[in-house]
Amino acid sequence: MTPFTYSRETDLAQATQHLAGNPQAKLLGGGTNLIDLMKMGVETPAQLLDIHRLPLAQIEALPDGGIRIGALARNSDTAEHPLVIKNYPLLREALLAGASPQLRNMATTGGNLLQRTRCPYFYDPAFSQCNKRRPGSGCGALQGYNRMHAILGQSEHCIAAHPSDMCVAMAALEAVIRVRSGKGERQIAFEDFHRLPGDTPEKETNLAPDEIITAVDLPPVSSSARSHYLKIRDRASYAFALVSAGVVVELEGNQIKWARVALGGVAHKPWRARVAEQALQGKEATPDVFRKAAEEALAGAKGYEFNRFKIELAKRCLVRALNVATAIA
Repeated sequence: MTPFTYSRETDLAQATQHLAGNPQAKLLGGGTNLIDLMKMGVETPAQLLDIHRLPLAQIEALPDGGIRIGALARNSDTAEHPLVIKNYPLLREALLAGASPQLRNMATTGGNLLQRTRCPYFYDPAFSQCNKRRPGSGCGALQGYNRMHAILGQSEHCIAAHPSDMCVAMAALEAVIRVRSGKGERQIAFEDFHRLPGDTPEKETNLAPDEIITAVDLPPVSSSARSHYLKIRDRASYAFALVSAGVVVELEGNQIKWARVALGGVAHKPWRARVAEQALQGKEATPDVFRKAAEEALAGAKGYEFNRFKIELAKRCLVRALNVATAIA
């Protein structure tokens, strides 16, 4: 492991100053992803800024009926918070589907937003071709083992998939991310936070180098809305999604008043399937309508040698999630 310096940050303003003053610094929260990458030699920060003592772990109700989740709130604490259980079951399902209980006890909201792909060509420096690690070196996954890789929004420069379960739920819930720098605070709509690879796959988010995530705001959800998170993976626990679907639907009788749909495991970012939402709005909640919406959502999908199966799998995953969410007990 490359040598580095370490400091404990206890003041947010000072932390932003330290981050802005050292482009080789990295923030350390739960460390469940960063430490792995440092051990592998993928991340080589000159300095670690330990921020887990900053007062950013609160989970609280907002005046409009929404909720604010601090960037340092642990995934396990968020999943078990009464406001999340009552008003955001989709987020709870997604959090509990991720990682293991031990990791959920350490992982944070902000770290989850920033976690990096598990593409093996990125994760192992022994592979020389990775445009994320070495821009311009190529994408080894294109002609390599690409079973877990993207089928939507990818480019010739990168076909890595985003690994987060939590982020799929937050995309469907239309979260807003709050960030802070020495210049002040700003808000980023969730859909604008993560980037598609294009020709700069090394740039994964629109977070500025001197910005720290402080919280995530979730808008209020109608008490009559129904939701479901479905994750399809190779084993029942501690595995990343082959594909996943997070859906929120409000019905009037058997008619879909509105729907929010996000897919995971299929793109470089949590994939908001707006075409599927449009295909569902105003329609009867039937399997045929769900299938048509799924076909719309995956119309632009492109598979590779080992992951073509994910196109049909993603369609079936979305149909199943919608069936469960709209089922009448």
